[in-house]
Amino acid sequence: MSAAMDRRALLLGGGLLAMPGIAAAKTPERPDYEARLKALGLTLPPAPAPVANYVPWRQAGTVLYIAGQGPALQAGLKVQGQVGAELSIAEGYAAARSAGLNILAQVRSALGSLNRVRQCLKLGGFVNSANGFHDQPRVINGASDLMAEVFGKAGKHTRFAVGVNTLPFNVAVEIESVWEIWP
Repeated sequence: MSAAMDRRALLLGGGLLAMPGIAAAKTPERPDYEARLKALGLTLPPAPAPVANYVPWRQAGTVLYIAGQGPALQAGLKVQGQVGAELSIAEGYAAARSAGLNILAQVRSALGSLNRVRQCLKLGGFVNSANGFHDQPRVINGASDLMAEVFGKAGKHTRFAVGVNTLPFNVAVEIESVWEIWP
C-alpha cells in the first residue's frame, strides 16, 4: 500500500480503517478512578461555587484548568489561620487534603466523571504561613498525596508550594491545578 493511501485512510476515517497492511489503532485502557475513590472511602463535597468574578474551571482542548480551591469547611477540621502559628503542619496537611477534595469535585463537575482524567499535570499551592515558617512543601503534600492515592502514577505532578502572609477568608491553603484529560 502506498504512503498516499495510508494518509487517505487516516483522513477519511478520522483514524485507521480496516485495510490490509494497516494495524488497528489500540485504545489505551482508562482506569476507573471513580471506583478507586469509592474503594478509598472518599466522598467528594459538592463543587464550590466561585466567590468572585471568575469561573471554577476552564477547558482548552485536552487541558483542564481548575481555579484555586480552598479547603472545605468541615466540622472538626481546622482550615483557617496561619500554619506555624494557629495551625500545626499536620492541620495544614489536612487542610490541603481537603482542598484537594474540592479540586476533584471541580474536575468531576467539569468532566462529569473522574474517569476522563488522563493525568494531573501540576498543582500550585499557597500556604497561609506564619513569619519564619518554612515547611510549605510538607503542607501541600496533603493534596499531592491525595492525587497519588486516587490516580496512582497518573496523579504524579509538577508542583510549587509557597508561603504567603494571608489568603482569602483566612484559609490555611489555596491550591490550583492543571489536568490532561481524554477527549
